[in-house]
Amino acid sequence: MVHHMRLVDFNLIHGDLSKLDYYIDTLGYILREWATPPVLINSEGVVVGNHDVYNALWALGTRLIPVTMDPSELSERVSLSELDFYHEVSSHNPRIYDNVVELVGRDMPTPMVKLKSLSNKNVRVWAKLEWYHPFSLSIKDRVAWYMLKTTLERNMLKSQLIYEATSTNTGLGLVGLANFYGLKTRIYLPSTAQKCVDYVFKAMGADVVRSQADITTKLLKQVLMDAERDNATVLNQFENDLNFIVHLKYTAKEIDYQLSARGVKPRVIVGGIGTSGHLSAIAFYFKNKYRDVEAYGVQPKKGSTIPGIRRIETGMKWIHMVKIDEIIDVSLEEAFQAIIHVARSDGILVGLSSGAVLYATKHLIDNNEIEGDVVVIIPDHGIKYIELLEYLVEKCVETPEEYTERIETRNNK
Repeated sequence: MVHHMRLVDFNLIHGDLSKLDYYIDTLGYILREWATPPVLINSEGVVVGNHDVYNALWALGTRLIPVTMDPSELSERVSLSELDFYHEVSSHNPRIYDNVVELVGRDMPTPMVKLKSLSNKNVRVWAKLEWYHPFSLSIKDRVAWYMLKTTLERNMLKSQLIYEATSTNTGLGLVGLANFYGLKTRIYLPSTAQKCVDYVFKAMGADVVRSQADITTKLLKQVLMDAERDNATVLNQFENDLNFIVHLKYTAKEIDYQLSARGVKPRVIVGGIGTSGHLSAIAFYFKNKYRDVEAYGVQPKKGSTIPGIRRIETGMKWIHMVKIDEIIDVSLEEAFQAIIHVARSDGILVGLSSGAVLYATKHLIDNNEIEGDVVVIIPDHGIKYIELLEYLVEKCVETPEEYTERIETRNNK
């Protein structure tokens, strides 16, 4: 019997990309089975059957794809391990890049470190340090990079203008990358964004619109209306499935790859809920691959505001695509407590949403609700939130006029 199925470079096969909800069940099946059927193609390498499999393997980022021109071979199965599954997240390079786009897309995996402040004889807590990115110093560089990269690759940019609502970090990533590509950005900020971040965006050359709305999702209507008027592109991190896919293809796979190097399988994932992209994708990956992984989401308590995360009832897309075992409420004060606890034991100063995640993790550990290897997602560094940490330090925030006056006074002495 002649077999026509073969493994080929993914880039040599051409197919249409669908919305995530079309193929998410296939994604889960492939992860659970750790195997995939082939894709049916014609003589020109165009997908004509098993489109959901093509999309799922694209989202998982395999280097190779099994293809066949014989419909009778669609019942065959190929292990993901044979498709060079980890090729995009394994790292054996000298970390020198031709440009900043490569710096975002190839400088991975970001580090993981075991936290002694939370680990004990029954629990090992592994922190995924996502401030190791160049533009926003946060996990949001991944989202900005992948949304813009894919938009450019698909020739979907309406003009040289990009408008985006952001609480800070996605905007910083987007502005940095847009500058590299020669694009102009307008950033829409909620009232709760730190006041000094306006200066950072303006220094980077972006237009800034500061709104009275208290969360970014309330800005979307204005952003979309302005973009329609000005023929600008809105990448829309709140609705764009690439926000989910980038964490499935990279962040989750990195964690799996890194823990596997230690012979470790995660038992628990804890992450904050913002747009819900990273927690949903990471939970989806591990729950499908290992079945018995628990996932905990963290949100601000009612009446509390924590930059980077928000309450689930404000509306978010991907959190409903995966089973989250529990949503834990944390106050801003409790997040501060965890930041200080970890800083004074492990020596790293994490951001406020990270503090909320760490507080929730400590709560679960102290109540003997979790054990084994726990992965906590640390979106960014605490030094960026000095305005909100000022109760710990001497106040240092100043306007440009105050800065100029101080420098002139010093120089005149």
